Amino acid sequence: MFDFNELLQKARLEIGGNDELIDFHSASHSQNEGDGHKAITDWSGLVADIQIKTGSLIKTDTLSFLLGAGASRDCGGILISSVPIEIESRLLADGIYGQNPARIRKWLTYFYFAVKEVSQDDDVPITRDEILERRVLVQRASSEVLPLRANLESVISVLYRWRSAIPESGGRLIKKYDAGPVRSFELDSCILDVCIKRLTKTLAGCCQLPLPGKDRGLLVYKKFIRKILTRPLNLKRANIFTLNYDTLVEQAADTEGVILIDGFVGTIQRIFHPESYEQDLYFPAETTEGRVHRHDRVIQLYKLHGSLTWEATESSIDNPYGLTSKTGLSSDGWPIIIYPTPIKFTETLGMPYAEQFRRFSRAIIRPQSTLFSIGYGFGDEHVNSIIRQALTVPSFTFVIVDPNPKSDFVRSLRAQKDKRVWVFSGEVFGTFYGFVEHVLPDLRDEELRRQIVETQRAVIHSRTRSNKY
Repeated sequence: MFDFNELLQKARLEIGGNDELIDFHSASHSQNEGDGHKAITDWSGLVADIQIKTGSLIKTDTLSFLLGAGASRDCGGILISSVPIEIESRLLADGIYGQNPARIRKWLTYFYFAVKEVSQDDDVPITRDEILERRVLVQRASSEVLPLRANLESVISVLYRWRSAIPESGGRLIKKYDAGPVRSFELDSCILDVCIKRLTKTLAGCCQLPLPGKDRGLLVYKKFIRKILTRPLNLKRANIFTLNYDTLVEQAADTEGVILIDGFVGTIQRIFHPESYEQDLYFPAETTEGRVHRHDRVIQLYKLHGSLTWEATESSIDNPYGLTSKTGLSSDGWPIIIYPTPIKFTETLGMPYAEQFRRFSRAIIRPQSTLFSIGYGFGDEHVNSIIRQALTVPSFTFVIVDPNPKSDFVRSLRAQKDKRVWVFSGEVFGTFYGFVEHVLPDLRDEELRRQIVETQRAVIHSRTRSNKY
């Protein structure tokens, strides 16, 4: 059980480096001083005030959302700041076979040597006995065992660096250490290729969300989309830019009957045609002279790092970019996504990623543009550079939603005390669930409140006129 009142005390909304909730926290503390429990002071009023503030941003001319890995956590998504237990467990299951004695595949030892190189942690298993002992811990106590303290992106980078040091046609690389139970080991190019493929394919497999028992996380995505669609129809379509490989946005849109303009066109075979982003949908008028009506359930989706559903094919006249989108994994189980590697930035320069990033840049540098960053840890410099460019536009507003924003990027923004930079932090407002539930307004409710106020004023005015006569 968690104490919501305690979590609320840690909630923050910073605008220009100033905590906008300081008065709320002070009132809550003084009201309950000496009482063992911190009561919530006017919680509904606080939420209403925050939603009014946020509503003004939702109605800016160009509205964009950038989703990172943190937005998928409630659906079972993984974070790669360490080696996720889910990934290590699958690698151990595939890399160890037999019982008496158990045998360890060579590629699995390569994986642990790469982890060791990154973390320099004494707990990283590298000998046969240590790996077998680690398997027991992971499989029998996966909910309690601590993940290996090594950034998974760095681990994959080490593997790619080792591979680049070996000729493409094949060869070997000797790695030596000054101390430890293993003084040196030999890397075979073919086995190293297997290790890289196993690890990256396992990473893709962990992105098939929601995981069993995590279906409730999808409800947050559905509510997120419903609230976005309350934006006035006379404004540009809302943009969702996601760095995640999963299909949670697509699944939520399907169940809500929302049409996603995602750059792919077709029915039986969906082919990448970036010009489709310029399309829009309207209802026909009831008469030839009548006015058409804009479809109210349309959102534009951009998968900046690719998707589990993308598949590369041969380029042709009918498919100029050689890219299709299918339901589920591609036919060979190898999705077209940008894995976290040293060449990640280079890969974004090619199609279809170049088109996706071009449109991301164009969307947020427009006048009167707002970008909400949710669950993104600012670990991708090619994304950060575009945000920096947008911050040179005076009318741009940047909203960071993160339970514990501690990156150097956010630290530098806070130091600027720029009132165009908002930061929602803490579990109550800084998570994807907290943002959708408590921060993101339903603009239909706002319109309903406005109509009620206008009706009340009209009634009062009518009574005043009647009393005069």
